[in-house]
Amino acid sequence: MQNLVLVMIGGGLGAGARYLVNQIVPKFAGTGFPWATIAVNIIGCLAMGLLVGILARRSGDASALRLFLATGILGGFTTFSAFSLDFITLWQRGQGQVAFAYAALSVIGALAAIFAGLWLVRGVG
Repeated sequence: MQNLVLVMIGGGLGAGARYLVNQIVPKFAGTGFPWATIAVNIIGCLAMGLLVGILARRSGDASALRLFLATGILGGFTTFSAFSLDFITLWQRGQGQVAFAYAALSVIGALAAIFAGLWLVRGVG
């Protein structure tokens, strides 16, 4: 139960941070291109890399900290960071083909799913 609470609090903070980025970035970069989403994804992935690298060097159990920061805050900020960590983990395990299959399936599957969802709603409505 404590782990769930850590993730939920972190997720709320991450979602709030994403909202702020979505409010601030268009004021500087305009609204013609999804700059805020790109900023969130790149910042989130950089933060995930830094966090995982730092936690790997730490002695002791950092599972609660990882749940709060990685799963919670960064997961609420951007799921792209979790996707990227999964990819790099597969890559570092020497499973390059699996990593690229995962990436392709994730991107193509997500795009197909959103098209399917829109088609179902528009077809029903």
